[in-house]
Amino acid sequence: MTPSDSRAELTQSGLNLIQQAISIFDADMRLAVSNRPYQQMFDLPDALTRPGASFEETITFLVARGEYGPQDDPAQAVRSRVEQARTFQPHYLERARPNGMVISVEGAPLAQGGWIAVYTDITQIRRTETLLQSRSAELSEQVLAHAERLSAANRQLAATNAALEEASRILTETEAHTRQVVEMVPAHIAHMDRAYRYTFSNNQLSGVFPGAPARILGRTGAEVLGATFTRIQPHVEAALAGQPQVFEITHEPSGRRIRIALTPDAARQGVYVLSTDVTAEVQAREALAHAARRTLAAQMTSGLAHDFGNLLTIILGLQGRLAKSPLPPEAAEDVAGTLAAAQRGVGLLRRITDMVAGDGVNPRPVELLPMLQDLRRLAQPSLGDRVALELDVAVEPGPVMLDPDAVQDSLLNLILNARDAMDGAGTITLSARHTAGWLDLTVADTGPGFTPAALARGAEPFFTTKGGGRAGSGLGLSMVYDHAKRAGGTLHLANTAQGGLVRLRLPWRRIDPQLILLAEDDPDLRTRFREMLTDMGHAVLEAGSLAEAQALGDIAGLTLVLSDLQLGDGSGAALAALGLPLVLMTALPADHPERQALPAPVLTKPFSAADLAAALASAIHD
Repeated sequence: MTPSDSRAELTQSGLNLIQQAISIFDADMRLAVSNRPYQQMFDLPDALTRPGASFEETITFLVARGEYGPQDDPAQAVRSRVEQARTFQPHYLERARPNGMVISVEGAPLAQGGWIAVYTDITQIRRTETLLQSRSAELSEQVLAHAERLSAANRQLAATNAALEEASRILTETEAHTRQVVEMVPAHIAHMDRAYRYTFSNNQLSGVFPGAPARILGRTGAEVLGATFTRIQPHVEAALAGQPQVFEITHEPSGRRIRIALTPDAARQGVYVLSTDVTAEVQAREALAHAARRTLAAQMTSGLAHDFGNLLTIILGLQGRLAKSPLPPEAAEDVAGTLAAAQRGVGLLRRITDMVAGDGVNPRPVELLPMLQDLRRLAQPSLGDRVALELDVAVEPGPVMLDPDAVQDSLLNLILNARDAMDGAGTITLSARHTAGWLDLTVADTGPGFTPAALARGAEPFFTTKGGGRAGSGLGLSMVYDHAKRAGGTLHLANTAQGGLVRLRLPWRRIDPQLILLAEDDPDLRTRFREMLTDMGHAVLEAGSLAEAQALGDIAGLTLVLSDLQLGDGSGAALAALGLPLVLMTALPADHPERQALPAPVLTKPFSAADLAAALASAIHD
C-alpha cells in the first residue's frame, strides 16, 4: 500500500465514524467522497456511493423511490433539482422523508467547483419540540417560532462561515504562491510611495544593482541607491504625475546597463518599479549595429579600394616626378600639399582596411606600468608644452595577458583625441585599475566634454566632431571600439565635472609562467607553437613523438601538456595519463569521430595566440 492509499483509507475511516451523513460532489457533479451514514440514511445502492457516481442518477433513484413524494412529472423533478445543484449556492433546509425521518441539509460550494452537503437526523429534536409545544402552556407559540427561526439562522450562518473559511484558506495559499514566484523572477519588482519610500520589494535589488542591500522595505530610494537615484528620481516624479516611464541607465559602480519601467498605481499613491539587467542585450545590440556598419565598410572597401589605390599610386608618382623638377616656389608648395594629401589618403585607406579585416588579438604577457610609461614617452612630443599627461596606475605588479600593440594604439588614439578636445591646453590623466575581473584603462581630460551626439555616436565609423584644421577621419574611436570588442571588452564614453572620459574595459587575464610539455611531430609547427608559448612567458619542453612525451612526463615542475591529437606513434589523448592539465590540437573538423569523447579541450588548427592563451588559461584554472 502506498502512502497516498494509506492516507485515503485513514480519511475514509474517520469520515465513517461521523454520525452525520456527508457527500462531496465535484464540478462535473460526480461523487468525490461520501461516508457510510450517507448510504445508510438514504438506503442507497453501492453503485451510487462509489466515487464517480452521477448526481443526476442519484436524484433519479430517489425520485423514483418516492423520496420527494408523488411527482406528476418525475423527469422534470429530476431536472429541476439538478439545475438547482449546478448553481453551487450555500443553502440550509429541512425535509421530512417518507419514512417519517426529519433531516436537515447544509450545503456549501467549494472553491475548486462542486459542493459539500451534510445531512443530520433531527427527527428526535423535532419530536421534542412538538412535545414541548403541546405540553408547555407557559411557552407561547411566538417564542417557540422565534427560537426556531433563530436556530435556522444559526445553521445558515455556520454554513456561510465554513464557506468563507475555505475561501480564506485558498486565498492565503494563492498569495504565498504568488510571492514565491515573484521572488524567483530575475528582476527587481517593487512599489515606491510618494515619499520615494519602498513599500514592497521582491528582495532582488542586489541582484540587479550590485552592492545594494537586499532588504529595503521602509527605506527611501536615495538611502538604498545613493547617487544612482538622482538619475532615476525625475522619472519617478513623472510616473507619480501619471506618466508611465521606461528608460535605461548605466550603474556606474558595476558598469551594468539597467532598464527600469515605472507604472503609476491606480490610487496615484505611488509607482510600481520593474528593474532588469539588460547588459548582455545592450552589448549584443551594439555588436550587431557595429557589425552592420563594418559590413557596409567592407562592401565600400571591396568596391573602391582597388581603383582608389591605383589612383593614389598615379597621383603619388606624378607629384613625386614634379617635386624633383625645378618649380617656382608657389608651384613647389602646391606639389608638396598634394603629396601630403595623397599620403593621407593612403593612410585612410589602410585604416579602413584594417578596421574591416578585423585583425585578431595577439595577447602576450605584459607589465602594465612599463608599457604605459613607454606610451607616455611616445605621446608626449605630440602633445605640446601646454598639455600635461599624467599616469595613475593602481595595479599590482606582474604580467597581464594583453595585445600591447593594439592597446597602445588605442590609448594613443584616445590621448590625441583628448588633446584636440582641449585645444592643445590642459591635463590628460591615463588611469589603470583592476576591478572585479576587468582591467579599466581610462583617459580623462579637462576639456569641454562630449556633446550629446558624440556620446550617442562616438564609436560609429566615419563619425567625427572635428572641423577646420583638425579634420579627422572619424575612424579613431571606432577602431578602439573594435579592438575592445575583439578582446572581449567594452568602450564607454562619459562626461565628468572636469571634462570628457573614455573607459577601455578589457578582460583581466593573468597567467603565471608555466613549464609546458609541447608534443608535436611536425618540426615546423613545433617551432611555431614554441614561439607562441615563449612569447607568453612560458618555458617549453619539446617532444617529437608520443613515446618521447611520455618519457618527459615525470620531469619536476612540469605544469601543463600541449599536444597534437594525431602523433606519429599514437594519440596525444594518451598523455592525459600523466595527470597534468592537457590541451589537444588538431586540424580535424569538429564532427570527426576521433574528436569525440576526448579527455581534454581541443584547439582547431590553425589558431591564434589569443585562442591558445584562452585555452591554456582555462586548462590551468579548471
